[in-house]
Amino acid sequence: MAKSRARETTEAIERIFVSMRHLFYRGFFKPGGVSGASLRNLLMIIEPEIYGSMGNPNKVELNGLLYVLDRLPEGIEECPFVHLTSDEGFDRGSFLPIVPKKRRRNCYRIDDHQMNIEVLLGRSEIYDILTHLTFLYLEADKIRNLGFDLDEGGQPKRVWKIIEEVALGEKKFSRKEKEVALIHLSALLGRPFDETLEAYNNFGDDENPDRLFKVIYWLGTVSLEDWLEIREREIYFSAILQERVGHHLFGERWATHVKEVLVNHQLHERPIHIISANMHSVKNMLFANDALKSKATQDIDYLLYQKISNKKELRDQVMKFAQDKGMIYIDDNSGSNIDVQIIDLAKTSLKNTPFADMDYKGNDIILVFDYAFGEQAFEVMDELLRPFEVENTTFKMNVKSISIMGKAGILTGRKGDIMIPTSHIFEGTADNYVFNNALSKDDFIDDEIQAFEGSMITVLGTSLQNKDILTYFMNNSWKAVGLEMEGAHYHKAIQIASKIRNHIDDKDLFICYAYYASDNPLETGSTLSSGGLGLTGVKPTYMITHKILEKILKKEN
Repeated sequence: MAKSRARETTEAIERIFVSMRHLFYRGFFKPGGVSGASLRNLLMIIEPEIYGSMGNPNKVELNGLLYVLDRLPEGIEECPFVHLTSDEGFDRGSFLPIVPKKRRRNCYRIDDHQMNIEVLLGRSEIYDILTHLTFLYLEADKIRNLGFDLDEGGQPKRVWKIIEEVALGEKKFSRKEKEVALIHLSALLGRPFDETLEAYNNFGDDENPDRLFKVIYWLGTVSLEDWLEIREREIYFSAILQERVGHHLFGERWATHVKEVLVNHQLHERPIHIISANMHSVKNMLFANDALKSKATQDIDYLLYQKISNKKELRDQVMKFAQDKGMIYIDDNSGSNIDVQIIDLAKTSLKNTPFADMDYKGNDIILVFDYAFGEQAFEVMDELLRPFEVENTTFKMNVKSISIMGKAGILTGRKGDIMIPTSHIFEGTADNYVFNNALSKDDFIDDEIQAFEGSMITVLGTSLQNKDILTYFMNNSWKAVGLEMEGAHYHKAIQIASKIRNHIDDKDLFICYAYYASDNPLETGSTLSSGGLGLTGVKPTYMITHKILEKILKKEN
């Protein structure tokens, strides 16, 4: 009996993660060698939606390329040697950190040929980087095949000479000449001129307008050097990174500092509500109206929050006001890249907020921490919920609620809709986590935004999902409404702390989970690589934030 496409994909995903884990502990591999070929073949079997036309040998995938390069350090395309390291003190040298546009991680260009990438978020980050690099090398080899005459020993074709002139800035091009070069580039990429022009504008900026030419040139050049064995591409994992992964080093450092701040402000014995979310929505709902001298109503003022999202001076104004009113902000330097806000509700006036009619009188603490990444969610939640010592006395965190608000891919709706999970199913394992969610889809009745309730799939990597496996999860008896990367990890930590290790009391504990849809991987043009939500995400973000805060304030009345 032939395997279904979904089953074949599932097996390939499991195999690619086993292979990556093996290579990590081995310490290195060559993307052009046997191990690299194995990863590329598995990725080709999976054919993730996010990587679009990756499987077409005559078309270079431009949206996927931009998505990946936004999450990798600038200049990675020029470097045949990539070293994945832990925090090993590179910042104390003369190296300038390179921070990717869409990922908070420090990277260092060691020399012309080597890029070091700091990995601080655990295995999920390693898998994410390796998946993106594998895609990058697939496209690089495709560019090499299209740009060079390999039967003639790697001689460049005419079109490659033109790309090289633009990429290296060897001569000044007029606008007409640049358009001619773009026509030649589009022929090489197997893309229409208008698509190539759009990509040229998306890749470039005022400082580096020809970035697309440079990326294509260097990907093809480095791939050719690998093929000619002039300089073979290699990926290394440092010994210190191998030692630290899985040992909660950065998560423990982060949680210890958060608890020290609570103790220093004498907040450690107060009732506490933990929210994993962004760093703006809770703060804005509680402080923005007073900070900006705006009159609050019971309806959510989405226009106000859009204005704040658009203007840095307004964001700074709200932040200063919130801190003046007692909000504590922890700019994380533990290595976890997770900032924290601590809000003392006893010091927070709700009169000019959407919660003015709730007559709240408690002294609870709201602890908001920024998004975790994949498996890191277990590490930070597990460490945060552990008891801690103050002057030889052990204290348990007096946790009253835990709320998780995140972005997720939706399977049953569209970008901007809301998903309310009733369980988390961990892809590739037998693990699943069923829980009573204090939120329901009935909390989100709106003319524009739909809410969907059901199981969520916690995937090993969003960049490894294709339509077949996602359709299986949606239409099978799982009836999944979406996919994300942290839910099962968070709930594993919560379950261990509340039901097994007795780190927190679960008698009155309530849990809120909600996600807003950043993409629909089953809909062409709505995948993550097609662009972010922009201001479309403001409304669902604040709808969810409003309901979480409402549940917290009602529970404590």
